Amino acid sequence: MSASAINVLAALLEVRTGQHTASHRSTRMDAALTPLMRARGLDTLDDLVARLLDGRDPALAGHIVDALVNQETSFFRDTAVFDMMVEAVAAAEEQGRRVRIWSAGCSTGQEPLSLAMLFAERQEATGAPMPEIVASDISTAALARARSGRFSQFEIQRGLPIRRMMRWFEGDGSEWIARPELLRHIAFRQINLVADRPPGGAFDLILCRNVMLYLNPVPKAGAFDRLAHALAPGGLLVLGAGETVIGQTDRFEPSGRFRGFYQPAEGCSGGGRSAAKAA
Repeated sequence: MSASAINVLAALLEVRTGQHTASHRSTRMDAALTPLMRARGLDTLDDLVARLLDGRDPALAGHIVDALVNQETSFFRDTAVFDMMVEAVAAAEEQGRRVRIWSAGCSTGQEPLSLAMLFAERQEATGAPMPEIVASDISTAALARARSGRFSQFEIQRGLPIRRMMRWFEGDGSEWIARPELLRHIAFRQINLVADRPPGGAFDLILCRNVMLYLNPVPKAGAFDRLAHALAPGGLLVLGAGETVIGQTDRFEPSGRFRGFYQPAEGCSGGGRSAAKAA
């Protein structure tokens, strides 16, 4: 593969998503794009870039971005975070309104489905109201899989106890499909965090885990601004275990009540429900 081909593909990814791919990750790039090249009868990345640049395959750019975006995920990833989210949702419910949660960068759907399972089980056990769950991702392919609720045996076993698997999924050959009563709790949206407006309304809890790791500083700052605007007063942001707002943005600060979560910084409150409705 030539350096020029790698540069073209890296530039496409950065323009579309704000993500930066270092040149030393060219091997991963080649592996990620191999299925796409095979489907089009192409042998090398140079051939792929030539097809991209000739303009005769208008859908190719989107397929390339879908293949390059990191979709690593699992069910109930970091269980301690989910335990804390239950507490945060209960605290928000004390305000007397239906709580809204946004899973931003939901990949193939394991995170929002985990939320739906968690709060549906809480509702069955206690009668507590079901939060509204919105899930978004930039990838068309990932969202299609998330909406289908269909997972391989390998995927279903990653983080999902057998009890929950049998309760909320049905076997279909070598795959498992989420039950309709679980999927109906989630509204899926295609959203680019560095370019698009957040979903309508304001959110009490936003999960944006392991997305900021891949963004360059400028698009990352813009994404933080969008997330801050989407929060309801008193709302909380949840990042990945290896992420922080410190030194990245002045819009958030660590929550004093919910360890590991972030709240709007003093003087930089979220957009609020009325502001979000007016936007």
